[in-house]
Amino acid sequence: MALFDLPLDELRTYRSASEEPADFDDFWARTLKEAAAHPLEPRFERVGTGLTTVDVYDVTFAGFDGHPVKGWFVIPAGVTEPVPVVAEFIGYGGGRGLPHTHLLWASAGFGHFVMDTRGQGSGWAGGHTADPVGSGPAHPGFMTRGIESPDTYYYRRVYTDAVRAVEAARSHPLADAGRTAVAGVSQGGGITLAVAGLVPDLLAVAPDVPFLCDFPRATTVTDRAPYREIGRYLKTHRGRTAQAARTLAYFDGVHFAARATAPALFSTALEDQTCPPSTVFAAFNAYGHTDKQIEVYDFNDHEGGEAYQQAVQLRWLPGKLRG
Repeated sequence: MALFDLPLDELRTYRSASEEPADFDDFWARTLKEAAAHPLEPRFERVGTGLTTVDVYDVTFAGFDGHPVKGWFVIPAGVTEPVPVVAEFIGYGGGRGLPHTHLLWASAGFGHFVMDTRGQGSGWAGGHTADPVGSGPAHPGFMTRGIESPDTYYYRRVYTDAVRAVEAARSHPLADAGRTAVAGVSQGGGITLAVAGLVPDLLAVAPDVPFLCDFPRATTVTDRAPYREIGRYLKTHRGRTAQAARTLAYFDGVHFAARATAPALFSTALEDQTCPPSTVFAAFNAYGHTDKQIEVYDFNDHEGGEAYQQAVQLRWLPGKLRG
């Protein structure tokens, strides 16, 4: 796919047309207050994996509405003093998978908390967290589940789980709660931005090719899934475009980015049809902290920088968490 979005010089100044709801902060304050009424009750169960350089814990904690959410906590073997923590969120359709696939951050000396995504985990990596909440008629996938209202929308539950995941990660006795970063790719990058806007004391934020940003443009500039799920839903449910747009505005990464208070390292790819670069730059340009940078991969699609971006993160993140 050749370049299809705005030229790079225009991307660097592009601003989203997404309208922030007047009660955005009240909505999320209420949501998190309701979640806090349920005891977090994090459980860390040591598991054998055959790995000798890391210790692995199978984690369960109470997410949205007290629903059980799974995760992994991977930490360098034998550490006796608290270490910084990286909380990671997973891409669309994937689950937490197997612990030996999550070695990067523990190998760099950090605790690594990997959150399972409710209801997902059958697309490309296995998951273990159910979503016990139903919804009205929806297009196959997750983008339109409960889209009739912000209160019932699927990502209200996921973003709340993610905030609670950071709290759970910080609760482990070997986690240095004051030195926490969040990271993720694609959907995980979008969840990362939501957490950046909802958790005020993070030290670093690393969203790669983030999804769930600038819905007004994303739903009209690309016909690739998952954004296309929304268009297909509205193709059938004629007359509900304004209602859907209103719901999505409460979950737009652009609005969370504007509230972020930690340094950030973004990435985007100029041939990315899944998360078009204009939607990523919309969040980057709105990002609230002045210490921010974005890596641009000129001729890549949604794979983005992959290992090259991880190498950039390995140079960037230690200075934020150990400085």
